[in-house]
Amino acid sequence: MTTREARGVTAADAEEETVARYLQHHPEFFERHLPLLARLRLPHLRSGSTISLIERQVEVLRERQTALEQKLAEFVQVARSNDQVAERIHRLTRRLFAARSRAAAIAEIEASLREDFDAFNAVLVLVAPISELPPHRFLKVVAADDPNLKSFDSLFASGKPRCGQARDTQREFLFGAEAADMGSIALVPLGEKGALGLLALGSHDRDRFHPGMSTEFLGRVGDLIADAIARF
Repeated sequence: MTTREARGVTAADAEEETVARYLQHHPEFFERHLPLLARLRLPHLRSGSTISLIERQVEVLRERQTALEQKLAEFVQVARSNDQVAERIHRLTRRLFAARSRAAAIAEIEASLREDFDAFNAVLVLVAPISELPPHRFLKVVAADDPNLKSFDSLFASGKPRCGQARDTQREFLFGAEAADMGSIALVPLGEKGALGLLALGSHDRDRFHPGMSTEFLGRVGDLIADAIARF
C-alpha cells in the first residue's frame, strides 16, 4: 500500500489532482488542443444531458450574471429604503426645530412617529426632574428612583438601541393594557446612559423589531429626541 492510499487518497484521486494542477498552471493548454476542447462533453446540471465545455462556461457566466443582478437589486432596494428613512428623519428634525416649548416638542415627536414612521404604539419615558408637562397618553414621567427603571439598567449601560422581545414587566410598564399585544419592541435610550429616559416602539408583528436589524437610524432618532428635550 502506498503512502497516499494509506491516507485514503487513491491513484485516481492523485491523477485528478495532477491534471487539475497542470491545467491551473497552463491555462493555454486548450488553445494548443482545440479539437480536444470541442470534443469535451460535460453533464448538464439541470437536464441530465451533456453539453460542451464552452456551453458549460456560458451557462456558468449566465448564472453569475443572474446572481450579480439579484445582488444589485438588493443593494438598490436597501438604498431606497435608507433614503426613505433619511427623509423621515429630516421631517422629524424640522418639526423639532419649529417647536417652541418642551410640550410642543413632545407633541411633534409623537406626531412624527405616528405619521412619518407608522409607529402607532410608541411611549416616551422621561425621568424627572423636568418642568411641568400636560398629561399625554404618549408620555410617561417617572422619578429617577422609580423601580420600573431598574429593569432597563443594561439598556442604559450600553447606551445603544435594542430590538426584539422584552420582559413582561417591561411591556406592562410601557404599554399597560396593550402589553400582551406587543409582538416585538424597540427600546432607545435617551441621553448619556439613558439619563433622560427612553423611547419605546411596539409592534404587533414579531418580526417588525428583531435583534438582527440595524439600529443606526433608531440611534439617530434617539439623539434628536434627547437634544430636543434637553433644549428647554
